[in-house]
Amino acid sequence: MEVYWQGLIEAIRLLLSGNPEVYEVIFRTVHVSGSATIIGMLIGLPLGTVLALSSFPGRKLVISIINFGMGLPPVVVGLWVWLTFSRYGPLGVLQVLYTPTAMITAQVIIAAPIITGFTIAAIQSLNPKIRLQILALGASKLQLLWLLLRESRLGLLAAVIAGFGGAVSEVGASMMVGGNLKGYTMVLTTTTVLEVNKGNWEIATAFSIILLLLAFGVTVALTTAQQRGR
Repeated sequence: MEVYWQGLIEAIRLLLSGNPEVYEVIFRTVHVSGSATIIGMLIGLPLGTVLALSSFPGRKLVISIINFGMGLPPVVVGLWVWLTFSRYGPLGVLQVLYTPTAMITAQVIIAAPIITGFTIAAIQSLNPKIRLQILALGASKLQLLWLLLRESRLGLLAAVIAGFGGAVSEVGASMMVGGNLKGYTMVLTTTTVLEVNKGNWEIATAFSIILLLLAFGVTVALTTAQQRGR
């Protein structure tokens, strides 16, 4: 129990001290996971909407693949991204391995299926009669789509929250493709693991508390926007 209190005290000290290295890690975490979430939204929201509203051969298989992707092990994602961007990989010419770009790519692969799956569930949970009512009032297809998205906005924001949670909490893929390089690819999750491996339990606990505070702050902001639209 003493380690928890010491970690809390250390977290407060690190935040109040204005240590540039600590805030660099925090800002990089926001940059990497925030970018991955935004890209995941740009992929997941349209794709989930199309899959929820359309009907075509193989649709159930595609949705099954999306649902499978929601539970992809981060270490496996990291391995695939590493192999893709490695020197002799198909995209090795880009030379992005051990950079924030590679970390963002891995986190997008983790976040996008989550956002897509939640989007499908949110739109499909609407009463089917709503579509008929909207069309009966003379709405165009574009207006129908907009109104359906408005009706499911609470679920869509839940999709974004879940996608961000999946991205910011990921550690295995980030370490594998980012290398956990000090001053370049270290984020809060990988820094915590590094301090644990070094036996610095109080500092590791402090960074984990900072990570929880960051995740909680973003979640509160998104939840506030979600509940405001009730």
